[in-house]
This record gives sequence, structure tokens and C-alpha cells, in this order.
Amino acid sequence: MKNILVATDFSNNAYCALFYATKLLASQSCTFHLLNTYSELTISSGKTLPVLGIKKYLKQLETESLEKITHIKHKIVLDNENPLHTFKTISLKGDLVDIIEQKVKELSIDLITMGNKGLTETADIFFGSNTIKVANNIKECPLLAIPGEMDFHPPKEIAFVTDLRKNCDQKTLTPLLYISSLSKASIRVVHVHEQHILNTTQEANRKQLAEALSSQGHSFQWIRNFDDKAKVIDVFLEKLKVDMYAMVHEKRSLFEKLTREPIVKDLSMYSDIPFLILPPLA
Repeated sequence: MKNILVATDFSNNAYCALFYATKLLASQSCTFHLLNTYSELTISSGKTLPVLGIKKYLKQLETESLEKITHIKHKIVLDNENPLHTFKTISLKGDLVDIIEQKVKELSIDLITMGNKGLTETADIFFGSNTIKVANNIKECPLLAIPGEMDFHPPKEIAFVTDLRKNCDQKTLTPLLYISSLSKASIRVVHVHEQHILNTTQEANRKQLAEALSSQGHSFQWIRNFDDKAKVIDVFLEKLKVDMYAMVHEKRSLFEKLTREPIVKDLSMYSDIPFLILPPLA
């Protein structure tokens, strides 16, 4: 991973996501592209959106964005102190998702990193709305969502959650295998099942997954499906004590079921588990 795009709204959570990424990739030579976007709908410093003077307001937002992202760059350089890392800033007017999609292609981005709560997110929302929008629209690049303000700990146990309904080859798993290799983490495949016996497709997918993970320390865990999908997360996080978890973003998948439900973060365990969203097969 050579190019990392870090979206920021200048919240503490966004800086935490940036700091986490620098520590995760501490041994790697890479460039971090710090991105902030703004538009007519951006609320500046807790102020209400003005009815008149939009051009003047946008100029103010542009100035604030440039100043704050420059400050973030200086801060992370001091906090990081890693000669292997380079930091560049991007401040643009426009829609966050559109600009990220553009920059992923333009800069050959290998990983997007975001906080899952921002300046306008309430404290009890499990996924930040912007994070979900990016995950739903950027399908060619993995996304690492960092929750809350957490201390960095090298991941030693990573859970990969799947219902085995879709095949998962080496290419899909490459970001997960890369991240696990950085700290020699074990991968715990968590199969969320509705029936005790795998059907033909699921069994074929299980074998393909086992083959893709053959060079990596891994194990399979079976978790019964629940009507409330949030309980699935509850069970495996509590049981496995994982440091990170990953899922593939496929249509009609467990991921979509999770993100469309009103999942409320009412358990403290959720506050320190990074979430790696893998792009689907092309």
C-alpha cells in the first residue's frame, strides 16, 4: 500500500483515523493524501448556513479548509516522526464521495481511511453516514473505518465475517492479508449461518476461502444468525476479542443488512474495533 487517502472533517475522530493509519503502516514507505471537502451545505464552526452571500461564505470555507488541513499536516508530521511517510493535502469544493472517487483513480489510492463519527455525528451512531456513503459508492478500493478516539494497538486477531454466499478469492482478500502481515495477525473467519449444513455453493466458497488463507494463520468460527444482525457483531467481538474485523461489500450481503439496520452503538466494545471494508469481486 503506497497511497493512502485520509478524509478529514477536522474532528478528533478523523485525526485518530489518520494517526491509526500511520501507526498501522509504520514499517511501510507510503504517501498519505489528506482530504477535506466543503460545499454550500457545509456548516462552518457551528454556525448556521447563511441565506445570502454564498460566494463570500464559500470563500470563507475555502480559507478555513486550507488553514486547517495545513495545520493537520504539520501536526501529524510532528506526532508521527516517520521518515518513510510523506503527507500531502487536498482541499476541494464539492461532494465528498465524488471527490474521493476521482482521487482514488487519479492518485492510484490503495486504501481509504476515515473516522466513523464526525463533527455532526451523534455519539451513539455505529457507522458514520459519510463512511457508509463512501463504502457504498467506492467499490474498487478498501476502506478502513476507525471508531471514536482510540489508542493504536497492532492488530493480532482479525475477524473476517462472511455468510459464504459469495466466492472470495485471493484478489479480494489481498488488503486483509496485507494488513494482517504487518503485525503477523491471525485471521478468524466468522461464518454467520442460518442453517447448520452448508449448501453446495457455500461449501465451495468455504474451500476457496481456506485455500486463499492457506499461507496465513487462520481458523473458522461458526455463529448462528440472528434477526437482529447487530447481535452477530456483539457475539463475535465479545467471544474472539478481535482487534479489527473485515467484511466484503457485496450486494444483498450481510454487510448491506447490517448497514441498513438502525444499529445503535450501545456497547463499549464497539468503541475500539477498526472495521475494514473490502471491495467486491469485479
